[in-house]
Amino acid sequence: MIVAPIDPNHESELRFLLAGMTLQPGVYNPENSLVPFQRINTLHFARFVILEDATREDLLAYGEPLAASGKSLALLCDFDGEADHFINRMASTAGPGLIRIFSCCSSPPSSGNLISWLHAHSARASASYVNWVGRTVVQVREEELLYRSLEKRIDALSVEDMSPREVWNKLKRFVEDEHAAGRIALTPEPPTPWGWRISNVFHALSIPFVLLLFSPLILLYLPIFLIQLRIHEKTDPVIAPLPSIAHSHDLSVLEDHLVTNQFSAYGNLKPGPFRRWTITAVFLAIDYTARHIFNRGFLAGVTTIHFARWVFLSDHKRAFFASNYDGSLEAYMGDFINKVAWGLNVVFSNGLGYPKTSWLIREGAKDELTFKDYLRRHQLPTQVWYNATPELTACDKERNARIRSGLEQSWLSDKALQQWISLF
Repeated sequence: MIVAPIDPNHESELRFLLAGMTLQPGVYNPENSLVPFQRINTLHFARFVILEDATREDLLAYGEPLAASGKSLALLCDFDGEADHFINRMASTAGPGLIRIFSCCSSPPSSGNLISWLHAHSARASASYVNWVGRTVVQVREEELLYRSLEKRIDALSVEDMSPREVWNKLKRFVEDEHAAGRIALTPEPPTPWGWRISNVFHALSIPFVLLLFSPLILLYLPIFLIQLRIHEKTDPVIAPLPSIAHSHDLSVLEDHLVTNQFSAYGNLKPGPFRRWTITAVFLAIDYTARHIFNRGFLAGVTTIHFARWVFLSDHKRAFFASNYDGSLEAYMGDFINKVAWGLNVVFSNGLGYPKTSWLIREGAKDELTFKDYLRRHQLPTQVWYNATPELTACDKERNARIRSGLEQSWLSDKALQQWISLF
């Protein structure tokens, strides 16, 4: 994520440039001359979004001064591999376009310092979620082509008269022939760097160790935390007016062009160190569980999210949330409310204006209409959004990976064969 303050004198120019990267609002134009995201074969999703806090006056309810009113431009990318390598690839592929866009920001980059400028303006995620760690763009595209080829082959065969094992054997031979002829590519999974493996194991062990080490202090503080929490919950004002018709319209025209949608939200955290430290601990827990537990197709029971991130901004006084998800926004919010409303409360109740919670996990999002108004008010229009595989849901990607895995096995049990055949 790259964030840079916008020069007010160039905001209209910036919006004109970003609009030129789309065919229509919400639809990325692959023929645009500024940033050809599609030429980077390690990039899953990308977006340009203007960060503008339209709810900053809510701070007045706490007797706090208004937050800064300036706007910033953010570039977010979800990609495969190392960050340094990706930034270099972005600079070499779209350097002039990036310089043109960020020239509308304060202290813009030049051709001689673009890479160092991007590093200097990067905003590290405090928590992030990846639907399936290790699944690359190349893999997703190759497995979708494999699935489509197998579908056509099955249509040409009289599979009704074959056993599952006969079908599997014929399809294995078909894929081997197509692969030998160069019509199907199945690139081997690249090896995971040992440095990443070691750091991941260290991360998995170090966090529980630190918690165990400080557990006596945590247990001593827990009753105090609960008292502080209830005091804040009882006294925090709820600020949840209806989002304006114009704002809702600006958001709705960007949605539902594809099977997958984007979501960007931005707002102030509730004032004071208690809320700041609480959300810091929550982000730490999210990042840990997403990295080591929820890394195989679901986030606490929700299977429709491809990528998500939570980022502190403005010296930890504001937070930004972005996700890429399948289906409509209504279904997306409903899925979370029905399955993990307590999780929504733990994360978002530290944001200004959230519906009242009880003991951090109760109520809150269960006040469904107020919660949806809260999210909609803080949601931002995403000016440019790129999806490398716009026709595929997270479920489609998992299905295709399971089909490939089944073909690469030397033998499958009868039960496994039945399950594999049912994927088509």
